[in-house]
Amino acid sequence: MVNLSDPESFQKPPSEHPVTASQDSPPPPPLDHGKDAWLFLAACFVMEALVWGFAFTYGVFQDYYSTLPAFQNSNSIAIIGTCAMGIMYLDLPIIFTLYRQYPTLQRTGCALGVLLMCLSLGLSSLSTTVPHLILTQGIFYAIGGSIAYSPCILLMEDWFDKRKGLAFGVMWAGTGLGGAILPIVMQRLLDLYGFRTTLRAFAITLFILTGPLVYFVKPRVPAPKRPSSRISIPNLKFLSSSTFLLFQAFNTIEALGYFLPSLYLPTYARSIGASGTLEALTVILLNVASVAGCVCMGAIIDHLDVTTCILISAAGSTLGVFLLWGFSVSLPPLFIFAIVYGLFAGSYTSTWPGVMRDVVRKEGSAESSMVFACLAAGRGVGNIVSGPLSEALLKGRPWVGDVGYGFGSGYGSLIVFTGVTGVVGGGSYCVRRMGWL
Repeated sequence: MVNLSDPESFQKPPSEHPVTASQDSPPPPPLDHGKDAWLFLAACFVMEALVWGFAFTYGVFQDYYSTLPAFQNSNSIAIIGTCAMGIMYLDLPIIFTLYRQYPTLQRTGCALGVLLMCLSLGLSSLSTTVPHLILTQGIFYAIGGSIAYSPCILLMEDWFDKRKGLAFGVMWAGTGLGGAILPIVMQRLLDLYGFRTTLRAFAITLFILTGPLVYFVKPRVPAPKRPSSRISIPNLKFLSSSTFLLFQAFNTIEALGYFLPSLYLPTYARSIGASGTLEALTVILLNVASVAGCVCMGAIIDHLDVTTCILISAAGSTLGVFLLWGFSVSLPPLFIFAIVYGLFAGSYTSTWPGVMRDVVRKEGSAESSMVFACLAAGRGVGNIVSGPLSEALLKGRPWVGDVGYGFGSGYGSLIVFTGVTGVVGGGSYCVRRMGWL
């Protein structure tokens, strides 16, 4: 049985092979502990909080944009947010491949990614149309974010082995923390100064806070400075394995519904009488709960079967959608739903180290970093598709007057779709019991 505590459990990419220290060079920092490892993890946590936290705050911007005369008649406002999050998942296989080929450029790439994010936000502040926002706040921001963020993922296995699941969980908890703080800040800035000043202010803040982090996002053992005479193609044979295909199918389906509450909860809260601050509170509670969910799941994934962990995430989120959001016609149950959904659904990606472990165990030639990248790409597909799909689900405000509670609010089809994708997302547990995994 391969486990995360076995240093041979995951194969390193060619760019991460060990380098033997000479007698004159100091030994590398310790693995799994020590000042350097924790500083690296802290830098990844803050990078995650800012890069992904802003993307997960888009629900506040969507609610604001829908009130502006220049944007309110567009049916594509949701696509801005799904592009920002979806492309950061979707392009990881390409970014990972480039960083594997040129490992010495990871820190430089991280810095360039930060600059591209800041530039994209500055250009977004000049927007007068929704397509312009899609291109800048959506696509350009996502590309810069993935370039800046990818070294954190690729280098995590250099620094953590026995505590790998916990380390990933702590890093991913950064999204929840950023998503808890940023909505308050963004809502306040939008109310006082509008979106143009808000985007410019965050671009400056992003540069000031993430710039110094680039120093700490570095390999434990420096990569050899050797010329690359040919392109190193990653081994992707695992893509055809039944183990990966089944996990990926459930992962993608879960992603189709996962992002919808973070996008629509502020708008839903306003529809039942919430003010601007209380609208943002729905996203804040969701993201705060996901911090706890990610850390807890990151701890237990090192010890439990991955399908059991996925079942816990899927069951909790699905029950929350149907029993809480579906019956919410006032703010208290909606706030409880945001907490429950963040706690369970927010922990889904923290099960990925377990998926990587299972795929590498079945396909010995698989590289764990590329398994991660492909899982992220599948989540990106679900995220991008969910944007236009959600617009279609809400068109004409279905079920209004036909059913009661939240299901008859005009968001009923969206609620049901989110719940169903959550159920299917936990299907790997049943498949394992059927002997297909």
